[in-house]
Amino acid sequence: MLDYLDALDKRLFLFLNGKHNSFFDVIMYWASNQYFWIPLYLALTVWLIRCFRKSAWYFVITVILLEIASDQLSSNLIKDWVRRPRPSHTASLTPFIHLSAAGPGGQYGFVSGHASNSFALAVFLILTLPPGYRRLKYVLAAWALLVSYSRIYNGVHYPGDVLCGALLGTTLAIIAAALFRRFYPQYLLFIRRRFDRDRTHRSTTP
Repeated sequence: MLDYLDALDKRLFLFLNGKHNSFFDVIMYWASNQYFWIPLYLALTVWLIRCFRKSAWYFVITVILLEIASDQLSSNLIKDWVRRPRPSHTASLTPFIHLSAAGPGGQYGFVSGHASNSFALAVFLILTLPPGYRRLKYVLAAWALLVSYSRIYNGVHYPGDVLCGALLGTTLAIIAAALFRRFYPQYLLFIRRRFDRDRTHRSTTP
């Protein structure tokens, strides 16, 4: 069964990785670059502070702890335990792989740290931000999908690596969101007041 899944994962990887062109090469290279997204993280932090004031620090602290947990589990614990070589380090596949300018990456690839970290951040904010921020939630989901898919496009992860990384990040985000609601009652009070204010505003607007 495992051999079948491994073979299927490799076939799907070669199919997806083979769909590339010069335009998306640039986009996917930068999508995988962790430093490229620093302005996004800073913008999110500033936006949270402007919208939620003192309550924003509950978000920021929780996200930092969540990302540390996601990164350590995916990039250190699980990768060192499973030791599944990346496709870019598999001799039978390297002649057929399209690699980005970033190179082949480290030796092991299961699970994808990029997928785990991006889904942890996106899902946590999707679950904890008020209902009125639906568009931002769609943007966060699209961003996590872009970052995750870029790892396949760039030739450094199998689809299984990315899928399991996304599941890991999502699981951690669900746990973090539950703890967040449990231990930050000020957040819930703020959200309730904001929701009631927005609903009142909509009902009185002609």
